[in-house]
Amino acid sequence: MKINKKYKGVIFILIAGMCFALMAIFVRLAGDVPSVQKSFFRNSIALVCSLILIFKQKIGFKIQKGNLKFFILRASFGTAGLLLYFYSIDHLVVADATMLNKMSPFFAIVCSFIFLKEKLTPVQVISVIVAFVGSMFVVKPTFQNIDIIPAIAGLLGGLSAGVAYTCVRKLGQRGEKGPFIVFFFSAFSTAVTLPYIIMNFSPMTMQQFIILVFAGIFASGGQFAITAAYCYAPAREISVFDYSQVVYTAILGFFLFDQIPDVFSIIGYVLIIGTAVGMFIYNKKNAEGIDEAVDG
Repeated sequence: MKINKKYKGVIFILIAGMCFALMAIFVRLAGDVPSVQKSFFRNSIALVCSLILIFKQKIGFKIQKGNLKFFILRASFGTAGLLLYFYSIDHLVVADATMLNKMSPFFAIVCSFIFLKEKLTPVQVISVIVAFVGSMFVVKPTFQNIDIIPAIAGLLGGLSAGVAYTCVRKLGQRGEKGPFIVFFFSAFSTAVTLPYIIMNFSPMTMQQFIILVFAGIFASGGQFAITAAYCYAPAREISVFDYSQVVYTAILGFFLFDQIPDVFSIIGYVLIIGTAVGMFIYNKKNAEGIDEAVDG
């Protein structure tokens, strides 16, 4: 049975959600290893995996004309987002850190308005406002909140991820292959964090080393899956399914760390995910209306 591109995108984004949830859990299990060092292990393993696929599929290392700037933007914002996300994972309830990272679709809407001069519909404006309010329930910005800095880091990580995945979609549209997109990002991130590792390497136990290897393996699986998902289908059709990661992470965090999000965080989850679902339905109906108009 032939599966159309949209459903392939959904399947891949659900797989990515599980892989990234497991990555977050293993990052937390690694303990007091610095976030930069965790990021280095995650990216170096992804680098090896992407190289294997590039050689196996005979993709090559040539960047098509006009695409280098998108590769650099994807890698730069992706690296910043990953470091901020890992920092928030180490200092927050894992589900909270994941939820803040999932603000990326709403940040993408704002960025497209500011930098690409794309018009915002009233529905998009309302969705961004509601989602931001939801993020504040998760962040809980008070002077008494000792988690305010990692919470803000998680929110900024979501902003960076939004820009990065917009670039992934652009590269997919311009004919770049998924394994090479992952390779460029992984090589860039590894190179950026290597000087810190050389000068400030933190000794690890064998258990921590094995845990970080698993974090890298699941991160690689998630990276390939999310790249494939956005190459198969546009964000408006599949992005809502990316929130499955929050569900996976919350369940794993409960059983492994006895973590239970507080009432305010749960309200934030409902607002953000509810808004994402609403935007998904709105975009889907809007796209179908355009298709019907064209066909008519």
